[in-house]
Amino acid sequence: MVQTPAKPETLLLTLPTTLKLYVTQEQFEALAASNRELQLERTATGELIVNPPTGWETGERNFSIIGQLYGWYEDNGNLGKAFDSSTGFILPNGAIRSPDACWISQERWDALTDEQKGTFPHICPDFVVELRSKSDSLKSLQEKMQEYIENGAKLGWLIDPQHRTVEIHRVSLEVEKLFNPVELSGEEVLPSFVLNVRRV
Repeated sequence: MVQTPAKPETLLLTLPTTLKLYVTQEQFEALAASNRELQLERTATGELIVNPPTGWETGERNFSIIGQLYGWYEDNGNLGKAFDSSTGFILPNGAIRSPDACWISQERWDALTDEQKGTFPHICPDFVVELRSKSDSLKSLQEKMQEYIENGAKLGWLIDPQHRTVEIHRVSLEVEKLFNPVELSGEEVLPSFVLNVRRV
């Protein structure tokens, strides 16, 4: 378990956009423990990604997604575990990612050792949601969704409120793009779960 330093040093650093920082998984865990107010991620190559806080619109939309997923989870809690955007996962390729909402089947969760569960579980969720905010690059989110699928996700939704579209990512299938959908189905991954997109 990573301990938060008793008196962490404060360092203000402005980086040029051309400069990238690379950290090991251990360094990432220490950074995350010392900077709990930040949402950090790490790519498979070790690049550190600092995600800024979201604006109120994105926060409200994500709250709706989490709320609807939680309602389904309450009725189907024995099927698996659901998580919000503050949870990091170590993917098989070494990246540490935090989907905006996600779910893992109970069978896959129970197969993890206590060490694999750790601070950041060594697993890619079965189901992931990424909600695009105004500051997000669509291309980077599409690459992130592909990374989830390549690392074990079975179903992923990339929700883009700006263009009123949803990309559905599935294993071994072409990405399906929906324009202004009313609802989304959890399909066989999340049986009976339906997201009311109008509330998002």
